[in-house]
Amino acid sequence: MACTSCMSLLQSSTSLGCLQSKSKTLKLLSSSICFRPISKSSLRLNGKKTSISCHGMTETQPDGNSDETLESKDEVESSTAPDNGNTGSNSIPDENISGPQTLLSLNNLKMYNKIEENSTASNASESSTASETIQALNNLKAYNKSEETATTNLTESTTEPEAIQALNNLKAYNKSEEETATTNLTEEKPEEIVDVASGSPLPGMRQQLDETVRIPKETIDALKDQVFGFDTFFVTTHEPYEGGVLFKGNLRGKAATSYEKIKKRLNDKFGDQYLLFILINPEDEKPVAVVVPRVTLEQGSTAVPEWFAAGAFGLVTVFTLLLRNVPALQSNLLSTFDNIELLKDGLEGALVTALIIVVHEIAHFVVAKMKGIKLGVPYFVPSWQIGSFGAITRIVSIVQNRQDLLQLVAAGPFAGFSAGLVLLLLGFLVPPIGGLSITVDPTVFHESFLVGGIAKLILGDTLVEGTPVSINPLVLWAWSGLLINAINSIPAGELDGGRIAFSLWGRKVSARLSSITLGLLGIAAIFNDVAFYWVVLIFFLQRGPISPLSEEITDPDNSSAALGVAILLLGLLICLPFPFPFTATGLDFDI
Repeated sequence: MACTSCMSLLQSSTSLGCLQSKSKTLKLLSSSICFRPISKSSLRLNGKKTSISCHGMTETQPDGNSDETLESKDEVESSTAPDNGNTGSNSIPDENISGPQTLLSLNNLKMYNKIEENSTASNASESSTASETIQALNNLKAYNKSEETATTNLTESTTEPEAIQALNNLKAYNKSEEETATTNLTEEKPEEIVDVASGSPLPGMRQQLDETVRIPKETIDALKDQVFGFDTFFVTTHEPYEGGVLFKGNLRGKAATSYEKIKKRLNDKFGDQYLLFILINPEDEKPVAVVVPRVTLEQGSTAVPEWFAAGAFGLVTVFTLLLRNVPALQSNLLSTFDNIELLKDGLEGALVTALIIVVHEIAHFVVAKMKGIKLGVPYFVPSWQIGSFGAITRIVSIVQNRQDLLQLVAAGPFAGFSAGLVLLLLGFLVPPIGGLSITVDPTVFHESFLVGGIAKLILGDTLVEGTPVSINPLVLWAWSGLLINAINSIPAGELDGGRIAFSLWGRKVSARLSSITLGLLGIAAIFNDVAFYWVVLIFFLQRGPISPLSEEITDPDNSSAALGVAILLLGLLICLPFPFPFTATGLDFDI
C-alpha cells in the first residue's frame, strides 16, 4: 500500500501545468518504482538515510530535515554501489538485488530526471506556447514508457499486492495528467479566433446574430492569401465587423470581372460557406470587399406567416378599391356598413384599377424568375383616398448587380404604366354610352400634367374651362392605376423609384435624392392628404436603406439606364399638376 503522503499529493495533482509544483512527489514516486526490487534495503542520499520497503514504503529522515532531494546522479550511483566489504548501513546487500535490475532502475531514474528538467524549464516560462506544452506531454509519455519497463521488472521480482496497488495508483495518476493536459490544449484554441466588432458594413441587411460571431484567424489569412490577389483585389488592411470581415485595398481591372474571379476562388476554397460583396466604402468612396458567413444572412421565421398577413391586407385593399368607386359611400364612411350592397356599384372600377396593380406585380415576379431572384409575398396597401397605394414586395435573396436590380424594379412600373396608358387612351377614345358615362369639370385634369395634356390633345375644343365634359369612367379608373404606379416610382427609400435611382447612380446619390424627395413630400403633405399618408408609409415601411448587392460598382448598360430614367420622368409627369388653362382655341400659355 502506498504511503499516505504520496497518495494525498497524487490526489492534489490535477493538470500538467502543476508538474513543476509536484516535482517532489514525482521524485518520491520514481524512487518507489526504481528501487522496489531492492527489498528491505537502505540507501544513503546526501547524508540522509532512507529506508525503502515494498511493504510499507516508509521514509525515515534525520530530525530537522523535512525535504529530501536527489542532488546528483553520481551520489545515487555511489550510494547504490557495493561497498567491498563494508557492511554498514550505507551499502546494498548483493543478495537482495541483481546487477541488471539495479542498472535498469538507475537508467530509468536518470531518464525521468532529464525529462522532468525539460518539463520544468518549459512550464516555468510565462510565455509558454501550445507546442512547448505538447513537448512536455511527450516527455511525460516517455517517462511513463520507461516506468512500464520498471514495472515489468518489479512484477518479476515481487508479487506483493501492496506494490502492485501502488503501481496501479500511479498509472491512474499519469492517465489523469494526460487527459487534463489535452483538455488545457483544447481550451487554448480560442486564442486563435478574432472577435468581430459591431457595426455591419452591409446596410439594410437583416442578419441573424443571436450571439457574438467569431471569425477564425486562419480563415482570414486564407482569404487574403488564396482568395484575393494582385489580379483581382489587392488587400492592404482588413477590419472585423458584425457578421463579416471588411477588406480594404486596390481593385484591379473591371469590378464585374474581378468579382467573378474572387467568387470562384471563394467557392473552391470554402464552398458555399461564405458570401462575397464588392461595395463602395461610404467613408472614402473607394472599393471594399466584404466576406460574410452565409448562415448569418438566413432569414428567420416570423411569428405570423407571410401569406396570412398578406391575405388580410389584400382583403382590406379589395374593400377600399370598391369604396373608392362609390362616391356616395366614400363621402360618408360610417354609412358603408348600413349600405353594404352599394359596394357592387364600384366593382367595375375596382377591377380596372386592380388589373393595373396586378400587372405591375406580375412583371416583378416574371423578371425575378428570369434573374434567379427570390421575392417575398406582396403586401397590398389599402387607401381610402385612391383605393390602394400598391404593394410592398420584399427582395428576399441577394441581387447580383445594379443591372439586375434595375431590370427587376423597372419591370413593375413599366408594365403598370403601359397597361394604364392603354386603358386611359381607350377611355378617351370610346365615347360615353349609357351607364358608362360620367360628367366631370375640366379642372380635374389640372391635377396631372400627363393626363391633362392627353385630355386636351384628344378632346380638343370640347375641353374648355368652366364647361363640364362627359367622359368614359374608364378614364378615371385607369388614371387611378397610373397614379398608384407613379407614387411607387417616387425616388425615395425602398420604393421602386428609390431602387431605380440606386441602380442608376449608386448608394450615395440615391440616399441624398431620397432625402430631398421626402422633404418635398413633407411640404406637399401640408396641402394634400394623399402626400401626407404616403410620407408616413415611406417613413415607417419603405425608408430603407436598400440591401447590398453582390457587386455594386458596375453601372447598368445604356438601354437599361434609359428605361429607368424614362420611368422616373413618367412618374413625375403624372404627379405634377397641369399649369395651363384650357381654352376653345387650344392651350393658353398666359398663366
